[in-house]
This record gives sequence, C-alpha cells and structure tokens, in this order.
Amino acid sequence: MSDHQRGTDCIHAGYTPANGEPRNIPIVQSTTFRYATGEAMGALFDLEAEGYFYTRLQNPTNDRVAAKIAALEGGTAAMLTSSGQAANFYAIFNIASCGDHVVASTAIYGGTFNLFHVTMKRMGIEFTFVDPDCTEEELNAAFRPSTKAVFGETIANPALTVLDIGKFARAAHAHGVPLIVDNTFPTPVNCRPFEWGADIVTHSTTKYMDGHANAVGGAIVDSGKFDWTKYPDKFPGLCTPDESYHGVTYTERFGLAGAFITKCTAQLMRDFGSIPSPQNAYYLNIGLETLALRMPRHCENALAVAKFLKNHPKVSWVKYPGLEGDAHYDLARKYMPQGTCGVVSFGVKGGREAASRFMAGLELASIATHVADAKTCVLHPASTTHRQMTDEELAAAGVSPDLVRFSVGIEDIRDILADVEHALAQA
Repeated sequence: MSDHQRGTDCIHAGYTPANGEPRNIPIVQSTTFRYATGEAMGALFDLEAEGYFYTRLQNPTNDRVAAKIAALEGGTAAMLTSSGQAANFYAIFNIASCGDHVVASTAIYGGTFNLFHVTMKRMGIEFTFVDPDCTEEELNAAFRPSTKAVFGETIANPALTVLDIGKFARAAHAHGVPLIVDNTFPTPVNCRPFEWGADIVTHSTTKYMDGHANAVGGAIVDSGKFDWTKYPDKFPGLCTPDESYHGVTYTERFGLAGAFITKCTAQLMRDFGSIPSPQNAYYLNIGLETLALRMPRHCENALAVAKFLKNHPKVSWVKYPGLEGDAHYDLARKYMPQGTCGVVSFGVKGGREAASRFMAGLELASIATHVADAKTCVLHPASTTHRQMTDEELAAAGVSPDLVRFSVGIEDIRDILADVEHALAQA
C-alpha cells in the first residue's frame, strides 16, 4: 500500500481480504483465542510466535486498524489504546520511569498537561515545560542528563500554536532522545511529523480520525527511525533483557522497526490494559475511510469562520493558523500546506460573560466537551477542560480567560456563519 495516496490508504491500508473473506475489517469480539496445545500458547507468552491469546493485550480487529494508521503516518508499527490520554501516557512511560525527565511544550491540551505535571510527577517523572516559540538556545537549556524524550502537539489544543517540528527534532536528537508529537488536530492527511524528524506520533482517535463522536480511542505510531541501541544506558527497557519475558531484548528480537511498539504492548498493555474494544476499533475504521474527504471540508469551513470573526466588531481577537496574518501562519504553511484543522479560537469582547452569552445564543452548534467531529461544537476551555490550571499555567498554554474554542464541523458553511452571526448578536 506504500505506493498509494493517503486517501486510498484511508480506505484500504492495514487489511487485504483473501478470497472469500469479509471485505470490511471483521469485528473479532472475543476475549480469548483457542490453541491446540499449551506449548503453542506458551510460545506466544514468550514472544517467540505471532498470534493472539487475550484481548487485553492485542486483538486482530484493533491491529488491522492500527496498521492502517501506521500506513497513513508512514510508520513501521502502531497500536491502539482506549483513549488519547492513554496513548500519551504509554508513549512517555514506555521509555521514562521514576527519576527520569521529559521536555514538553507548554502549549498542549489541558488534560495532557495535568497528566504530565501532576499524575506522572507523582510517579517520579519530572517535566520541564518550554514555550513552543522559544529559541533553540532556550530549548537546549531545558535538557538534563536524565532527559528521555521531548513532547509537543503539532497544533496545540486549544491555543492553536504550531510546533516547529524541525527545531524540536534537532534539539531532541542532539541530546540523544526521541521527539514525540501528538498529531491529533491536523491528522496524517494534513501533516506527517515523521517527514520532519519526529520519532513517535500519538493521536486521540476520538477526534477527526473517528470523526463522528462515536468512540473514544487513541493510537501510538513508531517511525522505526530512532536508534535506541546508540543509547543503551539511556533506554535500558528496550536495549537490555526484560526478565518478565524470559530475558528478551526488544531491539534485538524485533529491530528498530518493532521494538518500541512491541514493548509498549507486551509490558504496558499487559499491565494497564487500556485497550479499546474491537467494536470501537471498527467504528474508528469507518471514520478513517472518509478522513481524507472530511479534513479539507473542515479546513475550508474553519477558514471561512476565522475570516468572518476577524472582521466582526464584537470579536477582540482570532487565532487560526491557516489565516493569513496569524502568528503561526508561516509555520503552518511549511508543515501543513494543504490545510491545518477545523478548530478556531477567539475572544468575544466583554470577556467570560460575553463568551457565555455567545455560546448560549448558538442554535446549530452544540456546547460540548468535545472537538473535531462532523458537527460544529463550542467550549470555554478556561472553565472546563483547562479549569485545573492556574492563571499562570493558562497563560503559558496560550489559554486566555476569554478564549472560546469553536470546532467547525462539515455542515453547510452558510448555516454555520448564520449561527455565529446570530449568537454574536446576543453577546
């Protein structure tokens, strides 16, 4: 499938039915799998054979959908998780543990910030947060001998800053660690971070990939390019024997193309069990099939909304990386020339109270704790998704108290604009 365009891979990658087999990826809704001998199953537990024995670790439906996402991102291996939060946690925890350190962008989703700054901090992993627009000197100064990874979002939720992937990749590689990029908002239709130096990509598949608010999920994709074996002391979990699997060394047994995802599955999924149901993976695949059709419509509609808001007297500011004149417009054109995403952030004159009146005046758009699906929805992050953050942390993340996150759907743009105009009149 590697010679096909992304739109074709959205439909066909990851699964090729044989003669007489189902044309769609089948749902293998089973917890367990039968084997003729205990020896055959034992080989699976020792990672000496391929196959399935318990859906808490792997399932054929999930793996076929994961293979599709790997193809879309241009990676060598992938896995599905039960949520985007689980994907980001696994991606970090697979290579960092108590006493280790990670450099992360300040402009990330509030839930991810809380995961890093509070929960994983309690596990003994320290995070240093840097402005995504920092200089290379400032970025390099954040590293420590114990640093194990760098993390950022291609387009930050909801600040909509664009990560300079090349700059962050250069710094990460100069210090012998991988760059992990959450690529949820642009999706691989609009950006493939591996082509710009990223090593691991994560997704909240709940968003555009699913596209219809049907199923919560996440994904991790490995580029297969980062050479863990160059830094065996830094990444012992991948480069030294794993006693919980009879001494297997992942980089030796599975190579650079498969070591990271195999360890993530064999260890973390085994112990934490954050796997999506096969039914949810099936829903995700249905969404993936139209991803390449939906993303251009999301971007087209969002740009029209951004232009409308920019010229409206009741709007104090607009943030959309695809809008000419935006502070991250040039970076967006570099990394995402075909379009960015369907989310627009803006402020209503009058602050929080005016923002509340605006949202209450919407009729087509829904007030919902969601973003990036077919239906237009709106949220006030400072009082919802980011409410656990201090004013200083909100400012660092690019989330002002008056920020309204407007997720533009794929409805007719004339109806969306009419709804916005009507709501602003009430603000």
